Amino acid sequence: MPVIEPAPLAQPVAHEGILRRQSLRESAARTYARSLPIVPVRARGLTIEGADGRRYLDCLSGAGTLALGHNHPVVLEAIKKVLASGAPLHVLDLATPVKDAFTTELFATLPRPLADSARIQFCGPAGTDAVEAALKLVRTATGRTGLLAFTGAYHGMTAGALDASGGATDVRVTRLPYPQNYRCPFGIGGERGAELAARWTENLLDDPKGGVPAPAGMILEPVQGEGGVIPAPDAWLRRMREITAARSIPLIADEVQTGVGRTGAFWAVEHSGIVPDVMVLSKAIGGSLPLAVIVYRAELDTWQPGAHAGTFRGNQLAMAAGAATLAFVRENRLAERAATLGARMLGRLQGLAATHRCIGDVRGRGLMIGVELVDPDSDDPNAAAPPADPSLAAAVQQECLRRGLIVELGGRHAGVVRLLPPLTLTDEQANAVLDRFADALEAAENSPRRRHETGPSS
Repeated sequence: MPVIEPAPLAQPVAHEGILRRQSLRESAARTYARSLPIVPVRARGLTIEGADGRRYLDCLSGAGTLALGHNHPVVLEAIKKVLASGAPLHVLDLATPVKDAFTTELFATLPRPLADSARIQFCGPAGTDAVEAALKLVRTATGRTGLLAFTGAYHGMTAGALDASGGATDVRVTRLPYPQNYRCPFGIGGERGAELAARWTENLLDDPKGGVPAPAGMILEPVQGEGGVIPAPDAWLRRMREITAARSIPLIADEVQTGVGRTGAFWAVEHSGIVPDVMVLSKAIGGSLPLAVIVYRAELDTWQPGAHAGTFRGNQLAMAAGAATLAFVRENRLAERAATLGARMLGRLQGLAATHRCIGDVRGRGLMIGVELVDPDSDDPNAAAPPADPSLAAAVQQECLRRGLIVELGGRHAGVVRLLPPLTLTDEQANAVLDRFADALEAAENSPRRRHETGPSS
């Protein structure tokens, strides 16, 4: 039976007025607001209630920020405790009991070989600033300036982070192939495709005519998020660690979106067993509030006082909320829960793909899931996979919203529907999410407008 969240008979004037004023006042750079025209007024766990009276299941989760969903009781209690204590809320980088508790809890979760000698730098409150700090750190420590990054990467929106991301041009970054099965850059996928990607990297670094002097560092995502939810093969990650270690190139793991249990391990690098030199952390570590840090090997700690700073790097409420979140995920084994439930959801989506030719690939790790939608009737005989279908993906997103389900789009051509539910997702909620998605897919495929655009389906 179709699962549709009924719309109210008439949307409240406040809802319409707020959306209208947003479109008039906010910049053309706004993103989520364009495809998700809702006005959240209350939220708890997976559920958001809009000013229009409708309820939505939120599988965007603040782009992966809300590990425990909206307004989890342990997060609210941690924030209330700080507010009631009379503690200062703004302290720059001074030491406080709240900061000490957060740092202690964070270090308890890190890969042991890193935590035993790690240093932490509190950055400005966004992940992109932590990326900037990581790049500055390795350039200072090595005395080199170049950088190794990967096709499809996304590391943030500030200048240095953009340079390392997939859409950059005219920068000091050497772009390397990121392995993937469905759209393998070498056309073969699997272990062999990943091995060729590693061999390409090694050869380029060792070729005296390769045009790549010794770089300051390599930055990678253990699972590419904006690139289309593409998990890095564990064996390939281990090869990247071997290649960088053998050449004294610091390895930076960007765990801004993959961290705090999202992929089925507390940190995504744990799947492969590698220990990076630097970890970039944000989003979920702040328990829904802005917080970003880097943690790194003590030997890299060569910069001078003030070499990286930020007025709001001492966010006490975020540290309290973050410590509570980290502890709750750890104590309740939510990473393991994400692995189990994520595998179950992937299995059901793969079953859906068997009856829907427009699903080209289903992939992910833990509760970081992507469904790539394609045009199966493309007549390009040279294509290894059908082209992405961003118009269908956008239609599915809108049909999901009609049914009270919030999802995000990503991938090279915005053809991947992304699911990032909170780690507190129940079995019943997971089934509801998948029911609504399946119904939305069916509706988008069979919409009169789409039939007119593409012709009869085969």
